[in-house]
Amino acid sequence: MSIRRHFPAGEPVPVERLLADVAAVPDEGPLTVGDERVRAFLARLSRSLLKPSVVRRHPELGSLGFFLRPSELSRILDGLAERSSERLRFPRGLVFHIPPANVDTVFVYSWALSALAGNANVVRLSSRGGGVSDVILAALNEAAEDAHPAVAQTQHLIGYERSDATTRALSAACDLRVIWGGDASVEAIRRHPLQPSARDLTFPDRSSLAAISVTGWQDADPGRRRAAADGFANDAYWFDQAACSSPRTLFWIGDRAAAQAARVEFEELLSAAVAARGFTVDAAMAVEKRVAAYGMAATGDAAAVRFDGNAIATLDLSEPGRLPRRWLGAGTFAVATAGTLHDLVPLICRKDQTLSVFGFAAETLRDFAVAAGGRGIDRIVPFGSALAFAATWDGYDLMREFTRLTTVRV
Repeated sequence: MSIRRHFPAGEPVPVERLLADVAAVPDEGPLTVGDERVRAFLARLSRSLLKPSVVRRHPELGSLGFFLRPSELSRILDGLAERSSERLRFPRGLVFHIPPANVDTVFVYSWALSALAGNANVVRLSSRGGGVSDVILAALNEAAEDAHPAVAQTQHLIGYERSDATTRALSAACDLRVIWGGDASVEAIRRHPLQPSARDLTFPDRSSLAAISVTGWQDADPGRRRAAADGFANDAYWFDQAACSSPRTLFWIGDRAAAQAARVEFEELLSAAVAARGFTVDAAMAVEKRVAAYGMAATGDAAAVRFDGNAIATLDLSEPGRLPRRWLGAGTFAVATAGTLHDLVPLICRKDQTLSVFGFAAETLRDFAVAAGGRGIDRIVPFGSALAFAATWDGYDLMREFTRLTTVRV
């Protein structure tokens, strides 16, 4: 089966030809960790994504362009630097990425860090990618016009119809396979064997929570409260709340009566923020939300259900421990109250990824992280930062996953 070449753009090729091209050693030598040829290319890509005309139409690409700035990449590489002359770091080899279809920008973060680590990369893009993917591919091909030929030779973003033979060939050739998506996707891809020296880096189904300190909310001035609601909207509504780091359950931590009063204000501010940002939920999604919400009520998981138009649905949990970890539709939030942040520890499981917070002291959050560390939660971030990708994700230090070490002892 022929493979479509999205980047570098070109005519379809057989998988064997693609793998042969990737395996060839570039002029001026193979890529290295922090290779200047790759860094220069990523800098051009960053500038292209940060153009005002692009950011106005696709604000999420502004965050991506910011992540790819030379100063940010230098900071990431500085954190990777070895302090011992006995340890030498090298690229892992060929990395095969299978990103999700529901978050258009994830593939760039994953691929860019692997390329920065000096790897050759093959990224299979879903045919269900949206308009944002097209903008990114256009920016990539534009940046490649002035890039070193080694970039086009070693970095490939491709597409192909579902084909076990093609996936098997790419899997057998790679040194690391990066699988994003649901548990079923991970299990399906794992059916295709790797070479004995290779391994998988998986990002399966995850869920995320949010928590607001009642006293922290009371102590905040009106401006901070509006900013918190705006940040929460940003975390939830980009990618229709389907991103693994988008909060689906909101806990109010503190006195129950005070929490109820704070919640009323927060939900009013959230409604205003959603309207101001132009987030909308179409009729089909609204129906799906109602089916999910009333389904939770029918099973006894939700004690009350409220809708604020099509955009916001809130479900009062009958018990805090019955929080939903499945996607219920864009703008659907389960809500519960707990006395302290530590009361959440027994509720946490390995599937829980991000805890978005507002109003807590840093020491309180560190204590909670220690208490919950053996159960789950990989990230604790302030409202507005849940979707901010970082070089440490799902508990993995990605640059170290994308490289290998050689030790030299004399």
